[in-house]
Amino acid sequence: MLDRLSPRPGARRPRKRVARGPGGKGHKTAGRGTKGQGHRSAGRETPIYYEGGQMPLVRRLPKRGFHNRGRLENRVVGLGELAVFGEGARVDPEALVARGLVRRRGGPIKVLANGDPPARISLAVHKISESARRKVETAGGTVEILG
Repeated sequence: MLDRLSPRPGARRPRKRVARGPGGKGHKTAGRGTKGQGHRSAGRETPIYYEGGQMPLVRRLPKRGFHNRGRLENRVVGLGELAVFGEGARVDPEALVARGLVRRRGGPIKVLANGDPPARISLAVHKISESARRKVETAGGTVEILG
């Protein structure tokens, strides 16, 4: 059945062959106008930022700043956000992803001391601030640092 499929009649038109002598359709300039780079065969392939040989804007402006490709960005969670887990819960990266508090992909998970933690919570994260650790431990919880 697939071998018999074809476009509907009139859906595909033959390619217009222009500039094939003075008797052909679109002879001489063939609809490309006169002179300039656009009337050449490769004239339409110039990049969008090309400025006709003038020094491009990208090269006229000074270079600024630095982007560190090796930077690891922490996935940050506040202690107040952990209230959704309730008292005595174990919180690890998988649990945080399941609850939608952090994205699946990214750097290490760091817990900051924004808000108050639930009582007796057990945290297993990559990093934690000193004040957040103190808050968790005073609330009867434990902190485990993942490698």
